[in-house]
Amino acid sequence: MRPLSWIGLIVLVLGILSFVVLVPHNNTHELKAGDASVGITIHHNEKLPPVVGGVLCAAGIVLLVAGSRKATA
Repeated sequence: MRPLSWIGLIVLVLGILSFVVLVPHNNTHELKAGDASVGITIHHNEKLPPVVGGVLCAAGIVLLVAGSRKATA
């Protein structure tokens, strides 16, 4: 396989995984009054938007096709 095909395969796999794997995200809210502070950290697990996965999959397929074609010169 050519290097472009390998890159296309990796991008395609990342696109498929983006539909399944959750991405951790933390929010910290803090209240300060003088020397005292009170805070809370909220932990979220969110998926990437489906558009991101679709673009990654499409780009991976395009790279696979481009890498599999023979050069004409």
